[in-house]
Amino acid sequence: MHCELCEAARITPWFYEDEVCWIAECEICAVPMVVWREHDAAPPPEVKAVLHERLAAVVGEHFEFEHYVDDHMRQIPDHYHAHARPRGGFFGHGLKRRSL
Repeated sequence: MHCELCEAARITPWFYEDEVCWIAECEICAVPMVVWREHDAAPPPEVKAVLHERLAAVVGEHFEFEHYVDDHMRQIPDHYHAHARPRGGFFGHGLKRRSL
């Protein structure tokens, strides 16, 4: 079985990683995306809450937009991941980043 999310190739900028997840820019839609390190589509509620908290922290640290969490897994439905999408939008091309 080949899973691009398990592979975790660094083809876009990475913002965060730890033993639970990694967060990088989605190759397709250019928004921050959190990926659970377990190959499973359904994390327990407490794990999902942690993943969403870490995603929100990355958005707050690196970007200047209000977001909503979109965890409808369109392209890779068998490995949990969620996108931080701009309110009122879907893609992130041209989103303003904070200068650090």
